[in-house]
Amino acid sequence: MQERSIQLETKTNTNTVVRKGWNWKIIVNKFGALFGLVGLCVILSILTPSFLKADNLMNIARQSSINALLSLGMLLPILTAGIDLSVGSILAFAIISAGMVTVTWGMSPVLGILVCLVIGALAGWLNGILLTKLRLPHPFISTLGTMNIFRGLALIITGASPIFGFSYAMNFVGQENVGIIPVSFLLVILIYVAFHIFLTRTSTGKYIYAIGGNKEAARLAGIPVDRVLILVYTLSGLMAGLAGLVLIGRTNSASPIAGLSYELDAIAAVIIGGASFFGGVGTVWGTLIGALIIAVLRNGLNLLGTSSDLQTIIIGLVIIAAVYVDVIRRKSSKKN
Repeated sequence: MQERSIQLETKTNTNTVVRKGWNWKIIVNKFGALFGLVGLCVILSILTPSFLKADNLMNIARQSSINALLSLGMLLPILTAGIDLSVGSILAFAIISAGMVTVTWGMSPVLGILVCLVIGALAGWLNGILLTKLRLPHPFISTLGTMNIFRGLALIITGASPIFGFSYAMNFVGQENVGIIPVSFLLVILIYVAFHIFLTRTSTGKYIYAIGGNKEAARLAGIPVDRVLILVYTLSGLMAGLAGLVLIGRTNSASPIAGLSYELDAIAAVIIGGASFFGGVGTVWGTLIGALIIAVLRNGLNLLGTSSDLQTIIIGLVIIAAVYVDVIRRKSSKKN
């Protein structure tokens, strides 16, 4: 009888915990970005009837693809309480390298695609090496330096001139559709699924969260922190190279000034999507929603005839609001 009463009490306590767990704070933390995206779409559909047209929605999907890929790469450093300021410059250096191989030297487009991805990954690897081997205090320093280095290399290689005339194979991802859906957005979904599995189902993915939670504790627990950080920045660079391939297809060109300020939109998407600058918090799907929010906001403002200057101000305010929410969320979690 006593054993049965203990079981009933345990069951009651568990149910109480579950009921208490699903309070409004947890719901907002988990689904706040999604609610924001839906609300923004509702408002814009009321303000401008053309917003919900299929062509416009597919245009948003196409426009969001580059930032979505960059943001996915940016999520990994932010999960480790780091940052990668060089992704825009890596994108430019990678597409210029691909342009030199395929257009200037007339080599295979397959080789050009590989060069774009490999250059991106190697540039990211260098960021990881500089961070871990030089023991710099924060990746802000190393990636700020390489941001200028990679941009300078892209300008020197081309003489500050863009490269035009890519082949169909190089343009395919950025230009073509499957039905009405852009190939680039289908690629985004595929890559996001892969990264979701990587972060939630593999030991390395769990290590990334652990390092962001407490790097020293992760090191003491036997996690190979330096090796994981090098992988994180390598993947960030790889995503920049992949985003570069999409950009080539959209513009049929490679410019040494491509990707300027792209890192800011990527950081914004990650934070709007619920990740924390303090590390250890963030999801793949939240990041995708953050990228879509930025794309929807820009698209809606264009439809409303808002000037580009005012758009910049509005995006800046959204970023500040997202970071402020992150600070409040962190304070609330400490109290609990």
